[in-house]
Amino acid sequence: MTPYLVGLDLTGRRVVVVGAGTVAQRRLPRLIAAGADVLLIAPEATPAVEAMAAAGELRWDIRRYADGDLEGAWYALACSSEPAVNAAVAAEAQRQRVFCVRADDATGGSAVTAATAEHDGLLIGVLARRRPRRSAAVRDALVDALRAGTVDDAPDAEDRVTTPGVALVGAGPGDPDLITVRGRRLLARAEVVLADRLAPRELLDELGPHVTVIDAAKVPYGRAMAQDQINTLLVEHARAGRFVVRLKGGDPYVFGRGFEEVQACAAAGVPVTVVPGVTSAISVPAAAGIPVTHRGLAHEFVVVSGHIAPDDPGSLVDWPAVGRLRGTVVLLMAVERIGVFAEALITHGRPPDTPVAVIANGTLRAQRVVRCVLRDVADRVATAGVRPPAVAVIGPVAGLLSGEH
Repeated sequence: MTPYLVGLDLTGRRVVVVGAGTVAQRRLPRLIAAGADVLLIAPEATPAVEAMAAAGELRWDIRRYADGDLEGAWYALACSSEPAVNAAVAAEAQRQRVFCVRADDATGGSAVTAATAEHDGLLIGVLARRRPRRSAAVRDALVDALRAGTVDDAPDAEDRVTTPGVALVGAGPGDPDLITVRGRRLLARAEVVLADRLAPRELLDELGPHVTVIDAAKVPYGRAMAQDQINTLLVEHARAGRFVVRLKGGDPYVFGRGFEEVQACAAAGVPVTVVPGVTSAISVPAAAGIPVTHRGLAHEFVVVSGHIAPDDPGSLVDWPAVGRLRGTVVLLMAVERIGVFAEALITHGRPPDTPVAVIANGTLRAQRVVRCVLRDVADRVATAGVRPPAVAVIGPVAGLLSGEH
């Protein structure tokens, strides 16, 4: 069979899916997203498919397939684990003149499912003549190229026009692969990028020569671009008709002053899109093999900014309450004052032998982990020469890999 690739408008049209196993579980979300009126016929279903039915995303007849079930259907998928059932569905589809995909035997149906993906309004489909692994590999390679900007998806000049405004993009903890798909897509469309010091540097190398890159770094206890200047640049470039990406490390709303930038743009009438990022508070410990919660050890975790000492009048942290917690405390921006924070925690109830892990350069090739206990953390960090960026994890979970729990 040489298939004819076509896009179907299934909005409000009946699609019958026979079988509710893992194959159907993979196919159903795109049918639901297309607005199809999905009728699922199966005596049992995977938990994920059952949840779709419970949420009202499809109708589920809990029974075996019977001849006549394709009456009124526009499209059918035979996904049963029984070849005989799939063959019967395909035979009825042939009689009813309904296109049918047979999951267990592509030659037995009248249609095949392409390897599909979406990118910035494009729906990409690849068929490789019954070689699904090749289809998927080509699709993935094409989507990666589109996201990286190495394939031009807007050949006409007018298609390249991006609405002026600002995208506040969380770029993740440092590894460039940990930026979100949406974040990478918007970055590829940027005309101006204001980049934080902690945003993955490799992402900037992917930008075209026409993109203006502005260093908006804030080095701890060193050179830093003032926040007011950053806000001004975002507004000025957007008002000049450019699409601006504010590229920030981690998540823009986790100690990133991102909402201040949103407020500045809103006050100037500049539209802003916020793209959440993978926060270092959770991802960096995970990259070091440390969960911030664990059954039987930690039922809560709190993330605390270390840019202000506990005794500073400007501190908003309730240190007595944090010291009484039995779960996990994650400290960000705390390297310079780690001893002061340890002392505050011990004073307010944390045992001095509480396990601690300090992860420097998390998710990067230079990542390293210093493990110790709370009373020794200041000396161990100083001896190891740990410098920012680093994340400190305090609590029983920090000792999981060292055999303490």
